[in-house]
Amino acid sequence: MNYPNYATRGPLAGVRVLEIAGMGPGPYAAMLLADMGADVVRVDRPGPGARKPELYALARGRRSVAVDLKQAAGLETLLDLVANADVLIEGYRPGVAERLGFGPDVCRERNPRLVYAHMTGWGQQGPMAAMAGHDLNYLALTGALTLLQRDADSPPPSPPGFIADFAGGGLMLAFGIVSAVLEAHRSGEGQVIDAAMVDGVASLTTLIYSMTAQGRWTLDAPGTNFCDGGSPYYNTYETSDGGWLAVAPIEPQFYRVMVEKLGLDPQALPDRDDPARWPELKELFAGIFRTRTRAHWTALFDGTDACVTPVLGFAEAREHPHNVARGTFVEEFGVVQPAPAPRLGRTPAAITRPPAVPGRESREVLADWGLAPDRVDRLVEDGTVVDRAEQPA
Repeated sequence: MNYPNYATRGPLAGVRVLEIAGMGPGPYAAMLLADMGADVVRVDRPGPGARKPELYALARGRRSVAVDLKQAAGLETLLDLVANADVLIEGYRPGVAERLGFGPDVCRERNPRLVYAHMTGWGQQGPMAAMAGHDLNYLALTGALTLLQRDADSPPPSPPGFIADFAGGGLMLAFGIVSAVLEAHRSGEGQVIDAAMVDGVASLTTLIYSMTAQGRWTLDAPGTNFCDGGSPYYNTYETSDGGWLAVAPIEPQFYRVMVEKLGLDPQALPDRDDPARWPELKELFAGIFRTRTRAHWTALFDGTDACVTPVLGFAEAREHPHNVARGTFVEEFGVVQPAPAPRLGRTPAAITRPPAVPGRESREVLADWGLAPDRVDRLVEDGTVVDRAEQPA
């Protein structure tokens, strides 16, 4: 594919973002902004960087400039880029960017319209702010990890690191950035964003708090609620060939479709609204689903409102007819990956460039963002900036 220098069609076309290279939620937020058309420049270290960066889909859609920020000329280069930016994203621990010389006060003095986005695990303040942490820790400290337990006797699980990092972190960060950029266009002033994964995960549990207040959920009792594996109508069941089904007809009308497709009389079954009867119903459904293959049940429930679907592996998910029809997964630059989401009708998101390779577009970026050619030459010559476009492959 012939990629343009940067997006020009998406809803964020014209928005300029500086991403200080990091891991996890910051890059994910930057990817989302790039998919939506922002000109996102990743500021990388001059070193070799990660192995096979050209395949790192999380870094798709942006260009890279490799700058030694420990040199005075490198810091000044970054601040000159800041003067032309709408957004800066950094993911250091609190106080590190300030010590390096590009904290929010310094940057916003150069550019009062700048939206300066901190992305951390624990936030900029609080007794744990300076501590290290990972997805599992943020889930644990908010209570969210208990929601993934099957029952009170099972150990809390260790899910892959995408709930806190990407939903509670990167997605919340991108939402905050778009909100702040919109406000800056009205007011003429930027602001500082304190995006913390622990805050984002807590926000994701708002429904649980709401249902608890309504008497519809029991906190700290995993596996006893209607959609945490406790009920027979929101669970997974094994099939005769070792496959699995996701069974989720929560609403009574959908539940009726499921039991009727199973050949059962809803009136003859134990009361589904009585938690004391749930174990009995679970056993009944488990026995039925174990009598046929996953393919059999998939065909039986296809096109119905029973809310029964196969549990697919990643390879199967990419080939499922619904995902194929929608183009949910695409292959770009040799990597199969999810397509941009959500889908906008008039200004759609798009993968506009392959992943950023450290320093691949250093000269191009600095020229596009207003640095004089002779200054760019000096920066490259003295090693402050590395331009890998000039280096042999």
